[in-house]
Parts: sequence; structure tokens; C-alpha cells
Amino acid sequence: MAPLLAPGVASVSALAGARGIKEALLLLSKDKQWVNEKHLALCRIPSPTFFEQKRAEWMQQQFRALGCESTIDAAGNVVTFLSPNPAGPYVAVTAHLDTVLAPRTPEEVFTQPDGSFHGPGVSDNGAGLAALLALVRVFKMAPELAGVSAAPVFIANVGEEGEGNLSGMRHLCRQSALAPKIRSYLILDGPSTDHVTCQALASRRFEISFSGPGGHSWSDYGVGNPVHALSRVITLFAENQPEPVPGVRSSFNFGVIDGGVSVNSIPGTARAKLDIRSESAAQLEHLGELLKSCVAKATEMENAQATAARVTAKLRETGARPGGGLPTDAPLLRYLAAVDHWLGIRSRIDCSSTDANIPLSMNLPAVSIGAGGAGGGAHTPAEWFRPEGRDTGLKRILLTLALLLAE
Repeated sequence: MAPLLAPGVASVSALAGARGIKEALLLLSKDKQWVNEKHLALCRIPSPTFFEQKRAEWMQQQFRALGCESTIDAAGNVVTFLSPNPAGPYVAVTAHLDTVLAPRTPEEVFTQPDGSFHGPGVSDNGAGLAALLALVRVFKMAPELAGVSAAPVFIANVGEEGEGNLSGMRHLCRQSALAPKIRSYLILDGPSTDHVTCQALASRRFEISFSGPGGHSWSDYGVGNPVHALSRVITLFAENQPEPVPGVRSSFNFGVIDGGVSVNSIPGTARAKLDIRSESAAQLEHLGELLKSCVAKATEMENAQATAARVTAKLRETGARPGGGLPTDAPLLRYLAAVDHWLGIRSRIDCSSTDANIPLSMNLPAVSIGAGGAGGGAHTPAEWFRPEGRDTGLKRILLTLALLLAE
């Protein structure tokens, strides 16, 4: 990872002292309890991928209570303007609604006496959604900005995690009526301010399934076994990885495996889900072809030893995230570098898979950044978030947004 460019915008100090911005920055420092309360409330609303509606409706209600124009689009994204029908162009500030895990009861999301949050989604992406609300609130409370050439649009979007396949961002960038008018994207994902994701990590997701007749483990022994065949696929794929390409990182993960009904029954089906990622499009394609050959070889091997009915295989691609990236001299990166320098934030460019993949793949200016605070344990039941330093992250977003609006 390379460090961000040296600051190239000398006007951040002047911007921070300008009417509207100065008051907004003060508000972000003062009223931290309001943000914490909203953060806790939104995280207690279950919002697993494909089931974001209740949290979307809650977010819409919050935006409307702040005096905004807020609607839910055809994809399920909550689209919010500070005032009715701004003409555009727009700068989009987004945060995804969905979580990998969801609380079964509100009590599973809680705060400790030290102020830390615990529970599914409190960091990823409770931090980003709380930031959207905080920013909208200060924009509505502070004097209107002068000298801007664009309007902000705040979007709580669906489908970022897992098999959501970035559906909300795909709709926003490719099908929404707003798409032609959005000139840049600030994507808020998680808490940390130490990274600026402006290189999109491409990925592909697959489901491998085997089926067979099933039967009794003794009396039907010899029929093709889907679990055995699936195990061969995993072993073949893991043991035949291509030689690493210098300077290119790739990964794979069999994240779900299921099949069978009992220990003494030959299963009728077996299934696995695989995630592959690479910084190289060629390497990603190579891994996809390797998977196809492993499925074919595993099917052949299992059926070769079967003395009765055989197994059949099906390989299905369930999602693909495109790659892309910002040039190192992009204005958006220069703005962030200048703001980070002024705030004393040490940040580095990184490559990851986020909602930014879609605009970056379309050569649109976009970054994914943290919303402030600290967090960990994402995608696990032990997820946590600490709000100390949240206001610094929010100021970073506010100042960068102000620079983008004035372009």
C-alpha cells in the first residue's frame, strides 16, 4: 500500500473557517450523544441482506423528521435531499443498510458502561449509517453553504454484503434517474479513518452443487456420494492453486458447505459456496477456470469409483464485483489528502471490495472511507464499536464533501 499524495489543496483552513462549515464542525464536536442514540437504535433493527426494508423505512423517517426530502427507490435505497428537487449535479454520500449477521432481539445490540457498542452490525455498517444521519442533521442546522456548484444527496443503500452483489449501488449508478447527474461518490463503510479505498478489488462468487440418489449408508453403499464429490472439489481447488503473481494478491474461501440429513444416510445433495478475489483480472479468470476443471475432475473421480448410481454436478456463478481504480492524481484523492493533513489523520490508500467497486468500474470518482471511531469483529457475533474519535471522522467527511460540492 502506498501513502496518500501530499496535500494539494491549500484552502482547507479557510474552508473550515467559512460561515456554515465552521458552525457545522462545532456541532459535530458538541452533540455526540444524539449520534450515539441514533446509532444504537438503527443497529437494533435487523437488516440482513435482502431484508433491509424495516431499517430503510426507519432511516427514511429519521431523514424526514430532520426536514429532508426522502424517498425509497425501486431497488430499496433510501435517497435523501436536504431540500425538495435540487437540480443537480450531485455529490453522493452513501452507506449500506445491510449486515451479514442480524440481531435476533434488540437486546443483542447493547452499550457497555465505557460507551462501547456491541452486537451484529454495530461497526459494519452502523458507523456509516449513523454518520449519514449526523451529517444531514448538521447541514440542516448550520447556515447554508455559499459558492457550491452541486447538491449533496445522501443514500442508505441495499445489497452491499455477500450475495447482495452490490445491487443497490448497481441500481444507483446504472439505472437510477440520478445516475447521469452524480459526479462523485463518498462511500461510508465502517469506522476506521486510516484507509482510503480507491482501488476496487474484483471478486466472483460461485455455488457448487452435487446431487445423487442418496440411500442407506450400508445397504446402498457404492452409489455416488455428493458430499464425497464436493470434498474432492475443495481439495483439488486448494491443492492446485496457480503460482502467485509478484505484486498481485489473490484469495479464495469456501464459506458455506451443507448437505445430508443423518450420519447413516448417503446424502442426496451437497452444496458449497466459494468466494474468489484478486487484484488481477487475468488471475481472477484463471481461478474461475480452475474451479470448472476441479468440478469436472471431482465428478469423474467420484463416478469412477461408484458401483451404482452416479452423481451429477452444477456450477453456478452467483455474483461478480468488477474492479477499477482512481488515478493517483485524482482531485478526490487530493482533497482527502489535504483534509487529512489539516485534521492530523494518517491514512493510506488500499484495495478492497466495497460499494465503490461499481462507480470505480465505470471510471467515476469514488472512494470508500471510514466514518470515525474504532471497531472490530465485523461479520461476527462479537462485533464492537467505540465512538471515541467519531467526530474527527465526521469532520473529515464534511470537509471533503464541501470541497467536492465547490468543484
